[in-house]
Amino acid sequence: MGLQVTLKALSDSVRREILTLLRKGPMTAGEIVEHFDITGAAISRHLSVLKDADLIRDRRDGKFII
Repeated sequence: MGLQVTLKALSDSVRREILTLLRKGPMTAGEIVEHFDITGAAISRHLSVLKDADLIRDRRDGKFII
């Protein structure tokens, strides 16, 4: 991904806070939502932006995506 996509992903404070949380270890979207006062759909969108910028990866563990 290009630098512009990465910078756009990092420009949002919620996405930066998500990255800070994930530095401690893998989390599901549901676990991430617990740290914010926004909807699960909004968190999902933030995670998609971070994934598109190659700043995070996901993996399936049973019925969970971590």
